[in-house]
Amino acid sequence: MSTAILNHSDVSETPAEDDILDAYSRAVTGAVEEIGPAVVNIETQGPGGRRGGSGSGFIFTPDGFVLTNSHVVNGAAGIHVLLADGRKFEARLVGDDPETDLAVIRLEVPSDSSAELSWARLGDSSALKVGQLVIAVGNPYGFSATVTAGVVSSMARSFRSQAGRLIDNVIQTDAALNPGNSGGPLVTSSGEVVGVNTAIIPMAQGICFAIPSNTARFVASRLMRDGRVRRSYIGVGGQNVPLHRKVIRFHRLENETGVMATQVEPQSPAAAAGLISGDIIVDFNEQVVSGIDDLHRLLTDDKVGVSFKMTVLRGVEKLSLGIVPAESNRARN
Repeated sequence: MSTAILNHSDVSETPAEDDILDAYSRAVTGAVEEIGPAVVNIETQGPGGRRGGSGSGFIFTPDGFVLTNSHVVNGAAGIHVLLADGRKFEARLVGDDPETDLAVIRLEVPSDSSAELSWARLGDSSALKVGQLVIAVGNPYGFSATVTAGVVSSMARSFRSQAGRLIDNVIQTDAALNPGNSGGPLVTSSGEVVGVNTAIIPMAQGICFAIPSNTARFVASRLMRDGRVRRSYIGVGGQNVPLHRKVIRFHRLENETGVMATQVEPQSPAAAAGLISGDIIVDFNEQVVSGIDDLHRLLTDDKVGVSFKMTVLRGVEKLSLGIVPAESNRARN
């Protein structure tokens, strides 16, 4: 009988725990070094000069535009912004959108200082994977540059904004958020912003939400252009879902994903069109709908009162429904 002699080099080594922790730490610290200078602390004043609330935000353009939450700055009589380097500026409200709880403000920066602003890059939130490392940076309870880290828990959650609108396809993360984190960035290990931190569930642990960066990019562009987001309304709560390959081939679809209706509001345009929960929207007005963001971009103000065709999958059937979007009303649920 021969005896095999194992050399140390023959045994596949597993990474030491210290090495794993060091890699994790390097990822977090690297992301914070990238995003930290762009994160700001926002203080507001109420009517009559009374102290308002506080929150977080981040500069996302070289000329001083800041993304934050609508509920942080909505109704403020004055806005003051403290930068990570200690400088303090007044800011003006460019526009806010309570329906997505997003707002854009602009720093009142002297012309000779604008080049010195640090700003963050908006990444592609659709590329996020469940389990991916994410880092939240903000100013909870007034403590500046507070960092928490966790993972993406889900990409298919919905919750209601303070305006009552059901916000779809939000990012759920277990990166701890606290009051004052609102409006701060949720970033990847490369320091790209993939979400705007917006909400926590009281009394729950590890359940926090962020508006996807792709939604924030669209809303911010409209706020910077018009000061508000005008949109039409069909009355559907939904989530992005993959389409079965057989269904794609059978119906010769261009998209691999669609929007499944998880909720159809009574007496809404969607209900009047015959849409039911479980239907998957794949096309609206001959435009491919691969996800919630596509549908939001298509439901612009010029669609109000106009009849369109909406293609949905119901089981293995493909149906064409006639739908007439109504004007969005912030009071609607």
